Amino acid sequence: MSKVPEKLKGDPETTGHSWDGIEEFNNPLPRWWLWTFYITIVWAILYTIAYPAWPMISRATPGILGWSTRADIAEEIAAAEEANAAINTKLASVELASIAEDAGLSTYGVSAGAAVFRTWCAQCHGSGAAGAVGYPNLLDDDWLWGGDIEAIHATIAHGIRNEEDADARYSEMPAFGRDELLEPAQIDEVVNFVMSLSGEPADASRVEAGAVVFEENCAACHMEDGTGDREQGAPNLTDAIWLYGGDYDSLVETVTQSRFGVMPSWTTRLSEAEIRAVATYVHQLGGGE
Repeated sequence: MSKVPEKLKGDPETTGHSWDGIEEFNNPLPRWWLWTFYITIVWAILYTIAYPAWPMISRATPGILGWSTRADIAEEIAAAEEANAAINTKLASVELASIAEDAGLSTYGVSAGAAVFRTWCAQCHGSGAAGAVGYPNLLDDDWLWGGDIEAIHATIAHGIRNEEDADARYSEMPAFGRDELLEPAQIDEVVNFVMSLSGEPADASRVEAGAVVFEENCAACHMEDGTGDREQGAPNLTDAIWLYGGDYDSLVETVTQSRFGVMPSWTTRLSEAEIRAVATYVHQLGGGE
């Protein structure tokens, strides 16, 4: 058995807890610790009264001081805009083609445009602007609507096939299969012909008949040689660059159902300086003309 420790004179009372002969003294906490604890309680109460603290359904309690991180950020943004007001005014007013000729303006445009791109454009075109299926690669020199800075600016400003901007770029490919404009055999033929323009067809015996189908139904937009028409946003079919895929099944889907990609208009979301900045950024990525 464990030996019960001898209680010495001056020892404090115990809590009554005992384990294996060991008893717990009922020592009071130090005064400084208690007062620190009480102060933290008072401080916490005052903080929740003065600052936003308690979450509600749509927002937190505002606090009597009216402070918010949003207000602080708004002030910082306003200060940054004020500091950049002069160069933004210049960026928004000069000829688009002359931006690249001004080293300081071009550097600012590329830097500011990169920030705009990462905020608003990377969700579709990718953080590196390489695009994805259905979203154009902005690094190459293949452009549906033109790759000079004026064309890029117009595309960003007004968007493509959206319903919010009357000046949006617009073209629409017929759904040749869905709307029964072509028979399945004709779709097979024209797909093989299109594949032959930039590579190997799935069935070479169908190419000759597909050329006839193409001339009668597709050449008006894609041109007789398949090189496309930027005025209509009709893709070049001879360069092996495909927005929705260039394999047989993808092309059959495109001809059968058509494609109708939409890009929003940015004139209501971005300032003219921001649109020009991101146009400058995209133009210098490598595919700008």
